[in-house]
Amino acid sequence: MSESQRPLILVTNDDSYRAKGIKCLIEAVAEFGDLLIVSPEDPQSGMGHAITLNAPLRLKETQDFAPHKAYTCGGTPVDCVKLAIYGILKKKPDLIVSGINHGANFSINVLYSGTMSAAVEGALEGVPSIGFSLLDYDAAADFEGAMNSVKTVVSEALKQGIPAGTCLNVNIPKGRPESLAGIKICRQGKGHWEDEFVKRDDPMGKPYYWLSGAFENLDKGEDTDTWALNNNYVSVVPVHFDMTAHKEIATLNNWDL
Repeated sequence: MSESQRPLILVTNDDSYRAKGIKCLIEAVAEFGDLLIVSPEDPQSGMGHAITLNAPLRLKETQDFAPHKAYTCGGTPVDCVKLAIYGILKKKPDLIVSGINHGANFSINVLYSGTMSAAVEGALEGVPSIGFSLLDYDAAADFEGAMNSVKTVVSEALKQGIPAGTCLNVNIPKGRPESLAGIKICRQGKGHWEDEFVKRDDPMGKPYYWLSGAFENLDKGEDTDTWALNNNYVSVVPVHFDMTAHKEIATLNNWDL
């Protein structure tokens, strides 16, 4: 890519094209390149790396993000990335950004996150990719601090590059820009969800269940995303899609198989 060419940036999310977070992400990254937006038509939080196999996928062009070319997709965030690359662009973008998610995706939450799965899919495709999340679930959240952090990280990612096969998981504390302590490169903290299912009855007297629960931090290290966020730092965790527990291969080789 010559210096006269602007990078092509694919923008997606999991909160749907109606979410305030994706509008703020588009505003934050527009100065860095030419944008294509492909976003789920409906919220897809917690979908993880799901793809649509048993139903047709539909793309609809939308003017909601004019002058940028934009589509809504009837599938998941990963569907959005795949359709953008193979159905619309017929090539790979220079960068994929996902978010800004309404809510946290640090620690173990990265496994459930549709926001981060879009970024992981980008890494699988060999495209530098970043997922952004704000620790505020409010639909009308203040994204100013998050937008400043997006600009900083995207600027450096375009200048320095992101290692092949790796994407970045960026979480941003709630608050005004001046309240943030800075940006820290971290490892993923160990954590656990103590799940609870609330049982209720519908109007016909049939039971249904609503997932609830509380997050438990199992990692007291000061180099984790959990610690960084608790101390008002933006956390940046490099994420790899290779889930092999490499250190345990030697242990399993001792099995009598």
